[in-house]
Amino acid sequence: MDLNTVVEVCDARRRGPWRPGDAWLGGGTYLFSEPQPQLRRLVDLGRMGWEPVRRLPDGSVEIAATCTIAELSRFGKRLNSPAAPLFEQCCRAFLASFKIWNMATVGGNLCNGLPAGPMISLTAALDGSCLLQAQDGSLRRVKVADFVVGAGRKDLAPGELLRSVTLPARALNCRTAFRQASLYGLGRSGALVIGTLDPGDGSLTVTVTAATVRPFRFWFPLPPDAGRLRGAIEWAVGDDDWFDDIHGLPAWRRHMALRFAEEIRRELADNEVPDDRRGV
Repeated sequence: MDLNTVVEVCDARRRGPWRPGDAWLGGGTYLFSEPQPQLRRLVDLGRMGWEPVRRLPDGSVEIAATCTIAELSRFGKRLNSPAAPLFEQCCRAFLASFKIWNMATVGGNLCNGLPAGPMISLTAALDGSCLLQAQDGSLRRVKVADFVVGAGRKDLAPGELLRSVTLPARALNCRTAFRQASLYGLGRSGALVIGTLDPGDGSLTVTVTAATVRPFRFWFPLPPDAGRLRGAIEWAVGDDDWFDDIHGLPAWRRHMALRFAEEIRRELADNEVPDDRRGV
């Protein structure tokens, strides 16, 4: 897509005042996918030199906003943690070619705030926190589950930059379970549910995404029974929270999310592993 309203592309290393019509440019796979008539200037993050993804001394993992999906996939395959398979599962949940994998960024996926964004699913499920930088240089942290507040809506002020996402070591040591559903083969996720079981205290977390307009993360100090899990989801997720578009009706998304949540509860709490770990 030729963005013919853009009159300037500037280097993000050279700080300047934020203007109406500015946008951060990471991989550009969304920006250049459709007209952006409101944009006048792109602030390119491509030369910031941030290390894509790294393991920190405390065992946590920091993912730069400019880390590509391909880079994250390679890191996940080398990661020596029980939760490592979840990285590749979420990368594969993209409706994207290898060309997109090598350009699309983790930060871009989060900042788009789309319900089907699998990087939202991955980082919310692993209790990730976003590091946000304002135009004056001040920093703040927000949990990923609170960063995306609706379909395409996020807790991001004008000119504020998503710098990185950090996944805590404790989450990376969890056993995980993954389920995804689409209306057709290789289609956009209509429901994506991830469970984590903490071996330290036995707590269970179930995170519902894609089926809902924003991430919903449910934490239980001990694995609940089927009724308590279903009741928690039905109480927290209102009728308007189930997403509705051509990739799935709300009733179907709700059904699949509840079904997957129960499958995950059984797999992690009761160690019942079905033949098809991805769902249908």
